[in-house]
Parts: sequence; C-alpha cells; structure tokens
Amino acid sequence: MSEIAVAVIGAKGRMGSTVCRAVEAADGLRLVGAYDVGDDLGDLGGADVVVEFSVPSASPGNVAACLERGAHVVVGTTGWDEARLATLREQVAAAAPARDGRPLGVLIAPNFALGAVLMMRFAAQAARFFESVEIVELHHPNKVDAPSGTAARTAALVSDARQEAGLGDVPDATTDDPDGARGARVGGIPVHSLRVRGLVAHQEVVFGNVGETLTIRHDSLDRESFMTGVVTAVRAVAGHPGVTVGLEHYLGLD
Repeated sequence: MSEIAVAVIGAKGRMGSTVCRAVEAADGLRLVGAYDVGDDLGDLGGADVVVEFSVPSASPGNVAACLERGAHVVVGTTGWDEARLATLREQVAAAAPARDGRPLGVLIAPNFALGAVLMMRFAAQAARFFESVEIVELHHPNKVDAPSGTAARTAALVSDARQEAGLGDVPDATTDDPDGARGARVGGIPVHSLRVRGLVAHQEVVFGNVGETLTIRHDSLDRESFMTGVVTAVRAVAGHPGVTVGLEHYLGLD
C-alpha cells in the first residue's frame, strides 16, 4: 500500500505538534507539510490528507483552502456549529475530486481519544433511562473556548436520546441564579466548564434517578491519548466521502 502524504495545519500548537510526531512515527504515513499562522499553504506539500488543529475563527477558511487543493481533511478544531457545517457540506459537494480521484471526505471530530468517543456513546445509551443529567468538563486554563467541543457533542447526543425517549426537561427548581452558577444549557442539558492548571482534558456525565446516580467519566492525561484516533482518521477519511461528524462513524459504533 502506498504511503499517505499528510500535512498539519496548526503545527506549532500543543495538539498540532503532537500530531506531527504521531504522523512521523506511524507506518504508512508521511509528513509532507507543517503549517501555522501566517504560513503560505502553497500546494500543502502535495498532501493527500490534512489534519487541521487551529482555532475556531480560522478553521473554516483553512478547511476550504484544503478542499480547493484536493485534500481530504481531518478537523480537530472546535466551533463547528450547524451553520458552519451546512456551509461546509455545500463546499464539499461542489468541490472537484481529491488528488486521489475519489470524492473529498472531511471528518469533524470533537474528540479523538477512543475512550472519550466511547464515553459519549455510553452517555447517549444511558440518557433515556434517567430523569436527571448534567455534564462537567474540565480542561487546562489555556483552552480558549467553553464549553468544550466534546461537552457540546455529548449534550447534543444526550438531548436527542432524551427526546426520542419522550423525556421532558431535566428537573431543576432554580429560579434565582444571577451569576450563572448553574452553568450553561446546551440542548437543554446543564453543562459546567472548569479551567484548572494541571488538567489536560476530562469530562464526566452525571445521571440521576430517585435513589441512584450513574457517573460516566473519561480522563485524557496526556495529548498522546488523542493520537490513535487521529492516525485512524487519517487512514480512513478518504473512504468516507462528504462531511462526517464524530470519530465513532469510523470505528463501527453506528
């Protein structure tokens, strides 16, 4: 099997630099470009696949540039709401085939840690059985967005599962909270964001019924935890034309 040529956008960031090392170490992958803010993308070094880890404000433009150059894209940047996804789907549908002749594929993945993907899946399965549910996500203080993409994705999955099960709003008698102590609501699910020195990426989903609780928690203790998922996505993205949201679709968890 021929090597997959890979470029990384956001290569000087914490995640991007780790991705560069993972690509260089992986069998069948070859790093052909490493780009960061202000760099000329040129032809992306002839990359078959680009891994994009930048910031929410820059990500849509970066992905569009990759599509114009005929590269499949694996995106780990957060901020891809439904409006951005709709625009991206139009761009992918209108784009010429990739360099390899296949239709272009783009993966938008809120989290690449396999344990985190399973945590989201387990939470969605549990959601229909419990009256209460809240999400707590914990990250390092250098993270620029809140809630995390993983928390937002988890809340969406849990909310959908609750609606399908005919459950109403989560119970909450709070009427006085001028400072927002009860957190944000994402899809009707309370989400709380902690930013604490020493943490990397952590999330727990707490479910409750009368007389019992269930907590599903995942901890990424090192950014290396994301690399198995990134490498898996790089190898698989060309076989999934169009826009895919969530690494679970590449792992046979549908």
